[in-house]
Amino acid sequence: MTILLTNSGDIPLHVIEQKAFATWLSEQEEHVQNWLLHTNFSSGVTTIPGESGRIALALCVANNIDQFFATGDLVNKLPPNSYQLMTHEGAELATAFSWLAGSYRFSRYLEQSNTFPTLALENQAVIDTATQLFDATAMVRDLVNTPAGDMMPEHLSETMQALAAKFSGDFSEIVGDELLTENYPTIHAVGRASVHAPRLLDLTWGDENAPKVTLVGKGVCFDSGGLDLKPAAGMRQMKKDMGGSAHVIGLAQLIMSANLPVRLRVLVPAVENAVAGNAFRPGDVIKTRQGLTVEIDNTDAEGRLVMCDALTEAETQSPDLLIDFATLTGAMRVALGTELPGFFSTSKNIANELIEAGDAVDDPVWQMPLFQSYNDLLKSDIADLSNCAVGPFGGAITAALYLQHFVGASTNWLHFDIMAFNNRALPGKPKGGEAFGIRAVFEYLQRRYSA
Repeated sequence: MTILLTNSGDIPLHVIEQKAFATWLSEQEEHVQNWLLHTNFSSGVTTIPGESGRIALALCVANNIDQFFATGDLVNKLPPNSYQLMTHEGAELATAFSWLAGSYRFSRYLEQSNTFPTLALENQAVIDTATQLFDATAMVRDLVNTPAGDMMPEHLSETMQALAAKFSGDFSEIVGDELLTENYPTIHAVGRASVHAPRLLDLTWGDENAPKVTLVGKGVCFDSGGLDLKPAAGMRQMKKDMGGSAHVIGLAQLIMSANLPVRLRVLVPAVENAVAGNAFRPGDVIKTRQGLTVEIDNTDAEGRLVMCDALTEAETQSPDLLIDFATLTGAMRVALGTELPGFFSTSKNIANELIEAGDAVDDPVWQMPLFQSYNDLLKSDIADLSNCAVGPFGGAITAALYLQHFVGASTNWLHFDIMAFNNRALPGKPKGGEAFGIRAVFEYLQRRYSA
């Protein structure tokens, strides 16, 4: 990747808030005041020439420069020169991250010639942190944006193997019919109809005696809906249904690059929910790894099936904290829209601290209720559970309640139901794959384990 953050620059770049603009302007030289006056500038991005005609300084005026995407278009609006950041200390990280986030392009299949400006900061620690945060975000975006033909279970395996090798972690996987031998029946059932063998991917890293943090990510690399086939419109973007796995992989990279003092485990049940003669059917009953039997009401509620066996495996090591990410329900999108990630928690204290951490790094998350009365909606006449509720209401809650059956009563558990995709382009957030909540979780983990 082109280096876009450096230690020294040529042209001063002033990044200031709208409320401070008048005061800042009154302190500038007369030619700067005249230029901005006669160009009717009051907000946004502009450059101001000096006597020679070259750019003497650049200016960005935004509503709240502490927001991480407030200056997300800045890198695309300035001419490709070298700029020295001039802003208050608290906004340095947000501006540096925005600078990198705005430069993101998914270029695997389309050659793009982009020449970006560089931004200089004196604080190397800010450069390092912004780069770590962006690299994780870019990894999530790249994984989600990659079409399913090039992002099947074996490709997720290669990604996790490379990550383990980079940070001296360990990697193992259980593939195909071995899932039956090793007792992961729901992962096998969902993935068996695909020519791409289902697998459970397992990465571990860190001191074995450190607090255990386990991440589980839904890795449905393409979701046709199975025999309960999705309509064409609903299937179009189902390459993103492995977004949960992309999130835990990106978060794992953040944790390892920061050398957080935890024992990290990452579990990804990776499958394709395809249609074939051996596909699992509506009405089938599957015995899960935990031992509970599940009646299949709808084959398009497959994510919770692969997740439940992985969560059961996660519980075998009694983690201090268990976090999962999944593109699980459209109901969550109906409740919160596509740009605010919802989460469920078994701990009020952890939930509150996570929300506070997310606000601190401008990565908001919203808590949803584990409303236990809705467990009645998951009853089956012939099995312990149905894989989805009979009606359309409260779908995100009932999905979370289904997963909770496979989590220990005393486990500190966070479940994220995410979109993993931007439906519209915003500053620093291009349309396509997106990371939701990983900066919030990482900030929380740093506060919890670095103190």
